[in-house]
This record gives sequence, structure tokens and C-alpha cells, in this order.
Amino acid sequence: MVAGILIGVAIGAVIGLVIGALLGYALRRSAVKDQEQAAGAEAQRLLSEAQAKEKEILLGAKEEAIQIRAQAEQEVKTRRDEVLRLEQRVANREETLDRKLDNLEKRETGLAEKERQQEEIRTQLEELRKAKLAEVERVSGMTSQEARVLLLKELEDEIREEANRIVRTLEAEAKEEADRRSRSILATTMQRLMNDVVSETTVSVVPIPSDDMKGRIIGREGRNIRALESATGVDLIIDDTPDAVTLSAFDSVRREIARIALTKLVLDGRIHPTRIEEVVEKAKQEVEASIKTAGEQAAIEAGCPGLHPEILRTLGKLKYRTSYGQNQLKHAVESSFIAGMIAEENGADVTVCRRGALMHDIGKAIDHEVEGTHAMLGGELAKRYNVSPPVVHCIEAHHEEVEVESTEAVIVMIADAISGSRPGARRETLELYIKRLEALESIANGFKGVEKSFAIQAGREIRIIVKPDEIDDLDSMRLARDVSKKIEESMEYPGQIKVTVVRETRASEYAR
Repeated sequence: MVAGILIGVAIGAVIGLVIGALLGYALRRSAVKDQEQAAGAEAQRLLSEAQAKEKEILLGAKEEAIQIRAQAEQEVKTRRDEVLRLEQRVANREETLDRKLDNLEKRETGLAEKERQQEEIRTQLEELRKAKLAEVERVSGMTSQEARVLLLKELEDEIREEANRIVRTLEAEAKEEADRRSRSILATTMQRLMNDVVSETTVSVVPIPSDDMKGRIIGREGRNIRALESATGVDLIIDDTPDAVTLSAFDSVRREIARIALTKLVLDGRIHPTRIEEVVEKAKQEVEASIKTAGEQAAIEAGCPGLHPEILRTLGKLKYRTSYGQNQLKHAVESSFIAGMIAEENGADVTVCRRGALMHDIGKAIDHEVEGTHAMLGGELAKRYNVSPPVVHCIEAHHEEVEVESTEAVIVMIADAISGSRPGARRETLELYIKRLEALESIANGFKGVEKSFAIQAGREIRIIVKPDEIDDLDSMRLARDVSKKIEESMEYPGQIKVTVVRETRASEYAR
């Protein structure tokens, strides 16, 4: 019974499970079907939208294609019009060129005809010339070559004479104008300038109270004089000259130091090597201060402010330097005055002229220490301390060691010559004077065609007598220039030297 019940319960359970499974399957199948219907509806909607967008895109592409085509057609039309216009221009130019070519052909034809006619005329003229030349040769008895030589000779003589006349006229006019202008400028300059005559010498003399002092200066076995000469670099000349000791040295600064030191030693009376060294050192300091003061004072007098201290110091050394007895610092200041006045008269740069003239001989302060000419040494020194290039050129060119390139340089040369050649400025020994005269006459006699020469006016003029059959008037002028150039190149002299060439033609005959 129980078993039957259990079996019935089991069967009912199985049947319930089967029924539940069937119901679940039916429900799932219904849900899946509903999803499929929803997906189909969504797919249909998306497809409709895609078809609508495709139609819209196609319509837009068609419109854009229509616009592009319209633009392309417009551009093609424009290009076609441009091509047609160019073709028309080319056609017009071809037509113009054709017309010009026709004209050129006609002109060439006419030119060829004219050339042919001209050639015929030239042929006729040549025949006439030959006929006339033959007639002239027959009448004159000379060939054409002989006539040409004679004509050229006469023409050359005529041109030479005319050239001589023109040269003489121009030279006379130029000399007259130059003399008038130079006299005016130099007279004005000299009226504004007044200076002392030369008085400096090349040795220094120290007075002593008595001849007994000479022995004290010499010292035991000469130790004092050796110490003094060693400390100063100066030679002491102690001879029979009463109450005086002579100092001699190439360097004027050292000579001045020795003079001051010896003067102090003589006044003090204590003369021995240690004292000599002390006094010489003090003398060096005094001279150095004097040099600096002299350079500054010279720059102030010349109106040249703002110079470098080393330039002023080197310039001050010229206080103890002389040339032909002329003090070089006074010469520099005087040249600066003269150059400034000449520059004012001629409209040149006064500042450059003043500075160039003041420093033109600055190289002489160091030419015994450094090898080279004083003009080039002065130029190098000025460059080193930033002196302006125009002033440096004036310094380097004042003896024409470099080519003169400015009016200011010429004015500095003139001022240097005037200061050195004015009366009382310089002096020279009889021996140097005679040698200069002999050198002048020797230079002049070395030229071809010179018969005699005479140096006159203390060597400031050379007169040359030439052979008239070898030297004509034009050659006389060339000879004067050549001699003056040779003198400038080979001699050193103060001022200027005038060269005068004299040509005389003498005719003699005897009455019998």
C-alpha cells in the first residue's frame, strides 16, 4: 500500500517535472521570438536610415560634381580666351616683323648700292691723288717720303718752339702768382712771429771756484771722476782751462744730468763715490721733472692740448737736443706757430698742422736709442699713443720719406723749413759749410751738358752754365728740375736751395 503510494507520488512528481519543463520551454521560446521580432524591427529601422543617408550623400555629391564641372568649364573658357588673345598678338607681331624684314631688305639693297657708288668714288679719288702726287713729285723734285720727312721736321721744330714758348709763359705766370701768394703768406707769418736766435752749444761747461777743485773732482787715483762718468755716462774733460770743467756726451739729457750733479757737488764740497751716486740720482729726478714740465709747457704754448703723457715726456727731451745749434723744442713750438698761421691763410686744418709741426721732430728724442730715421721713429711713437692718422702722416712725410698725401703735410714741411732757415735760427761750422758748397757744385757738374756751376749766397743758390749747342731751352728747364731733385735726394740742408740754369748763345765774327 505504502509502496503504491510512493510509486504514485513519484509518478506525480515526474509528471510535474515534465509539465514544468514544457512550460519553461514554451515561455523561453516565446521570449526568443519576441527578441527576434524586436531585432528585426531595429534592423529595419537602421536600414531605412542608412538608405535615407545614402540618398542624401548621393544628392550632395551630385551637386558638388555639378559645381566642379561648372568651374572647370569656366576656367577652360578663360584659358581658351587667353590662348586666342596670345595667338592674335603673335600673329600681329609676325606681321610686324615681316614688314620690318621687308624694309630691312630694301634698306640693305639701298646700302649695297650706296657702297658700290662710294667704292667707285674712292677709286676715282685714289686715282686723282696718285696723279696729283706724281705731279707734285715731278714739280718739286722730291719723293713723297722725302717730303714727309721734311714736313715732319718742320712741324716738330714748330711744335717744339711753341711748346717752349707756352712753357715759359706758364712758368712765368705760375712763378709770379706763387711768388705773390707766398710773399703775402710768409710776410704775414713773419710779422706774427718773433723768436730768439740760436745760442745753445754742443758741450756743457761747469764753472768751479778754483783750480784746486779739479784735483778733488778727479779724486785719489781718479776714483771720483770714474764714479761720476760711470754714473752719468758723460766724459769729463779737465784740462788747462781755468776755473772750468767741460762735459761732453752724445746724449744731451745725460749731459744735463751730469752738469746739475757736478754743480751741486762743487757747491757742497763733499766729493766721493757714494755722495756722487746720491747727487746723480737726485739730478736725474730733477731733469725728469724738468723734461715733463718742458713738454707740457710746449704743448700749452703751441695750443695742442690733450696729448698723451708719454708724448709730452718724449717731447720734453727735445729741450736738451740741438740741431745746427738750434734748440729742437723751441724749433718744434716755433714750427707749430708757423704751421698754424699758414694753415689759417690757406684754409687747411689748423689743429692737424699745429700738432704735426709740434711733433714732427719727436723722433730725435729717441733716435740714439732706437735704430731708424727720426721721421719714421716719430710716426711709430705717435701711432703707439693713438695720435690721429693725419698728424702721424705729417710727422712721417716732413722729410718726404713717405709720399706726401695732404695739404697739412706740405704746410708742416714748409713750417719746418722756415723755422730752420730764418736768419739767426741755425749755424754751421766752416768745414760743413765748405763741404756743402762742394757737394752742390759736384752734383750740378755731374749732369750732361753742364759747362760750369757756382754755389752762391752761402749755398742757398746754385747757378749752372750749360753748353748752348747741347742744351736747348726746354732741356734747361728739365735740367733745373733734375738737379733740384738730385739735391733733395742726396743732401741734408736747412731751408731751401734755388737752382738757376743759364743758357747763352754767343755769335762771333771777324771783320777783315
